[in-house]
Amino acid sequence: MATVFADKFDDGTAQPATEAMAGSVAGKVSAPAETKTASAASPLTGIMAKWGQTIVAPVLGILAFLGLWAALAPQVDTSLGALPGPVQVAEQGVSLFGEWQAARETEAQFYADQDARNAEALSAGNPGAVRDFEYAGPPTFLDQIFTSLKTVALGFGLATLVAVPLGLAAGLSPLFNAAINPLIQIMKPVSPLAWLPIVTMVISATISSVDPILPKAFVISALVVMLCSLWPTLINTAVGTASIDKDLLNVGRVLKLGWFAKLRRLVLPASLPYIFTGMRLSLGVGWMVLIAAEMLAQNPGLGKFVWDEFQNGSSQSLARIMFAVVVIGFIGFGLDRIMMSLQSLVSRNHQI
Repeated sequence: MATVFADKFDDGTAQPATEAMAGSVAGKVSAPAETKTASAASPLTGIMAKWGQTIVAPVLGILAFLGLWAALAPQVDTSLGALPGPVQVAEQGVSLFGEWQAARETEAQFYADQDARNAEALSAGNPGAVRDFEYAGPPTFLDQIFTSLKTVALGFGLATLVAVPLGLAAGLSPLFNAAINPLIQIMKPVSPLAWLPIVTMVISATISSVDPILPKAFVISALVVMLCSLWPTLINTAVGTASIDKDLLNVGRVLKLGWFAKLRRLVLPASLPYIFTGMRLSLGVGWMVLIAAEMLAQNPGLGKFVWDEFQNGSSQSLARIMFAVVVIGFIGFGLDRIMMSLQSLVSRNHQI
């Protein structure tokens, strides 16, 4: 229960306690009302600001870019005509999807006809006439996308398998770090265009089978991706491992943890943010390298699609190339978002 103290006048007489209480109550009533109004407006303002940053601003930026593109594109003349605008590029995207659907229908008809011929041969008692051929139609744009995704997945996986153990070893051992650091600094800036002929000759000499498990061009592109994309993961893993708090490692010694237990319980959880940052960078580098390698080596994939359209030189080629560039950018963005989600998931489930 609150106690109300009476103030005194200048002549020493006591001020009525009622007036003092009234002033106190008035103050306590008015202040919460203002706080409540401010607190009610604050969440709404925060939500509006968040929506503005995450949705409104990006949409306005994209619309401004598309408008600028549409206005300036007709002003640029090339050997294949005026630069296509967003509408023309989108139309070619729809056309490429239609070509994929037509190719799937042709493939389905091919296998249906083959099954019918084989059934007739068997019913006629001529099993030697049965043939099982694979459809050998030209790859469509979507087929090239899936080929590039499989290639970058193999190259990135190989790069991770090589880079993470080496980075952990370099971060835990200053001697090993000093031994491999010069090699890293020399190999890291080498262009994929320099690696490609070396890898091509080595793989061509290694894979001599007529029907290998993996196509030779697929292996060449994946190895070029690996050689160019492993360095960010290796360096970030080494930095993250070396920056682990020494007190944490001392706890492992006190608990008499073995080498593998210390690695799994202490080193890896503490290094995960650095490792995934390096993996995100490596995946981005690998995706860029892959397109260049496919263009130069004419290996199946999006890079070959872009180069073939450039060599084609039709009135639609430039719009198709620009659509492929947009798709390449969206795929790279999607791969980065996937790596961010994996990082959040793994970090949440592996706490020290």
